[in-house]
Amino acid sequence: MYKRILVTGGAGFLGSHLCDRLLREGHDVLCVDNFFTGAKRNVSHLMDHPNFELMRHDVTFPLYVEVDEIYNLACPASPVHYQFDPVQTTKTSVMGAINMLGLAKRVKAKFLQASTSEVYGDPSVHPQPESYWGNVNTIGPRSCYDEGKRCAETLVFDYVRQNNVQAKVVRIFNTYGPRMHPHDGRVVSNFIMQALRGEDITIYGDGTQTRSFCYVDDLIEVIVRMMNSRPGFTGPVNIGNPGEFTMIELARLVIELTNSRSQLVNHPLPADDPKQRRPDISLAKQELDWEPKIALRDGLTKTIEYFDALLKSNDMPANIAAAR
Repeated sequence: MYKRILVTGGAGFLGSHLCDRLLREGHDVLCVDNFFTGAKRNVSHLMDHPNFELMRHDVTFPLYVEVDEIYNLACPASPVHYQFDPVQTTKTSVMGAINMLGLAKRVKAKFLQASTSEVYGDPSVHPQPESYWGNVNTIGPRSCYDEGKRCAETLVFDYVRQNNVQAKVVRIFNTYGPRMHPHDGRVVSNFIMQALRGEDITIYGDGTQTRSFCYVDDLIEVIVRMMNSRPGFTGPVNIGNPGEFTMIELARLVIELTNSRSQLVNHPLPADDPKQRRPDISLAKQELDWEPKIALRDGLTKTIEYFDALLKSNDMPANIAAAR
């Protein structure tokens, strides 16, 4: 069934892949982005598509359009970017959610909020089920993102209860793949860029902290399934790959796949950096009949190819953090 669909943050890493998917399904897609971390290059291949429209807009301001569905993905999602302007990060999460939920209420659109595993903070429960309330520092350097997303979830459920908005919440765990920002400070992009350049690979702490890595195609599949899930099912739902790897294991795999001579070097662990992060995806399996299919080795190979081509293209995105 044809739909008019708004994707906020649509020129970002996940948003651009979501736009691809929705256009392949035959929908009209309005991609909204303020290009703080998103990039026109991510959607340049879509500019001539008859069903695609790109709009520069900041979700902290209201938007007046007619749509059937809203995927609210707008917000810097990596520490180096969301800590660059923490006040704006909080405003994007909170005011962005208010404005997009208000739009959903006015036009009776279905709404999906991209939340995050960061709502669990540095978890004392492992793996993390949706019923876990988290262990979050409200005043730390990561709080602008963690607490902003927690507040956004609160707003979603209040709009559901108070205004009968049809809404869904997904909690996204570490995701990687082509179109990641090369300077986003995330571990996958950091390791690949350092390995391709033959630089030392930076391991924070002793490297035994763990993360779970989901390839972007798997993640987009479950986001779409969540939007199309049964009426009344709001979530939240953990989405990510439950496979768990230490930072040292990831670094060694990247070195192997890039044939790099990079060495591992240890640096102090950043403040409030979680020691473990792994989703319990039982609810996603039950409600959405979903689990990730793409192995880390296969996904990393595709991601390395993307970064290698980007390095050779002389068209590298600006390093936002370096502008401070």
